[in-house]
Amino acid sequence: MPKDFRATTLERAIGRQLAGWRNERELSLTEAGQRVGFSSAKLSMMENAVQPSSPVDVMALGYVYKVPTPEWQAVVLRAQHAEQVRTRALGTALNFDPAADFVNLVFEATLLRVFTTDLVPAVFQLPGYTNAAMQADDPVRIARFAMAREAWSSRLKDKDPLIVQAVFPEAVLRQVVGGPRVMKAQLLHLMEVSEHPTVSVRVVPRGAGAYPAMGSPFTLLGFPHRQHNDVAYLETFVKGEYVEEPGLVEQCAQRFAGSRQLALDTGESLELIAEAAAEL
Repeated sequence: MPKDFRATTLERAIGRQLAGWRNERELSLTEAGQRVGFSSAKLSMMENAVQPSSPVDVMALGYVYKVPTPEWQAVVLRAQHAEQVRTRALGTALNFDPAADFVNLVFEATLLRVFTTDLVPAVFQLPGYTNAAMQADDPVRIARFAMAREAWSSRLKDKDPLIVQAVFPEAVLRQVVGGPRVMKAQLLHLMEVSEHPTVSVRVVPRGAGAYPAMGSPFTLLGFPHRQHNDVAYLETFVKGEYVEEPGLVEQCAQRFAGSRQLALDTGESLELIAEAAAEL
């Protein structure tokens, strides 16, 4: 394994697939390793994307686990592509949808920095707000927002809970999504979640003028493993996209920090949210 190995999101998705195959067969790492001829340490590192999963190793696991041929062949193709990306810096990952994968990274992350421009962050949205915002015509995206919300709430009682830092402009509070009743419930919920010790909600007031991330919503995800770099996630109604190039991720981090600095502090932000709710 290269000393400076950093797993891509595709390689991490492959690792989760390998772990899923093993868990479906109720095999321990030791049992599975003995069957395929790997050490349990190697298998663990493959599943956790601490080392790359070579196509031949994926093929061997698919065969030993008796995975249906089309299924293991698809994962082998992804492993081949991941290998090519690593060695030749090729383009977008094959058969890999970041929008569908995003919730997995929310489960794995330790820090979520969310900047939105016109919506309450997905992890804090109530179902009624999400349905109204998506106009109920995008059931797949609605389901993904719900999964992101559930992923965050499930992490609240973890020994290592997910820290969420959210920043958004005041316009998010004033846009009455779903009507006054739905919007008021959403704002009250936002006030409630902001009381959690692992949550920071800060609002950029209208009077602040332009701010560094204006017009460009994104989410930054930070992880506990040294091999897993920070990732930026961008999403439109068309598709989701990961940004993994360190220089570009750092640009996002700087813009987030700049916008957060211009925002009201958490106490003042809470007061502004309460004021917007009272007006509905």
